Amino acid sequence: MKYSLNKMMALDVYLSALNNADYKTVVNTLEPDNKGRMPLQSWDVIKEARLSLFEKAERQRDINCIKTLAKKLHWKNNIDTIFNNANFEALVVTDLHQNIVWVNKGFTKMTGYAKVEALNKTPRFLQGPETNVNTKTQIKNNLKQNIPFKTQVINYKKNGTKYNCEVKIFPLFNYTSKTHFIALEQQVS
Repeated sequence: MKYSLNKMMALDVYLSALNNADYKTVVNTLEPDNKGRMPLQSWDVIKEARLSLFEKAERQRDINCIKTLAKKLHWKNNIDTIFNNANFEALVVTDLHQNIVWVNKGFTKMTGYAKVEALNKTPRFLQGPETNVNTKTQIKNNLKQNIPFKTQVINYKKNGTKYNCEVKIFPLFNYTSKTHFIALEQQVS
């Protein structure tokens, strides 16, 4: 027996609580509402689903940009391994002198700085009075060791607001030497 969707309230909540097997069973009994209107109760679920899809697409676009850079600059690193299960808001690629050569849109969202404001600067421009000196020294020493590392640093947004930033930094190599660094960054509490 088919059930008309336009006569059901909170269906989105009910369906989201089902396991996959039950969901498939229930969804086959539903008849789509062909009136073209969306019940108000389901907008939040639709919004969340679309936001999730958008975030996944944006993440994949960022990874594809890094893969394009990797090909152009002949990095031998396994880019998929770098991003495997990694959370990030911002991506920052620097040269050997730590000058920023590329950032993603997430960098602008997280810091408030446009791409053009960040290019050719070092990530140190985000640091300020409460950035721990020991953390800065640790980052400097880790960069010299040519191994990936993770740390937290207090950075400052363009508007002066400080935030805790988790940074995962990977050295990038071509076939003969280290050429760049990539930082996967996210704001943490």
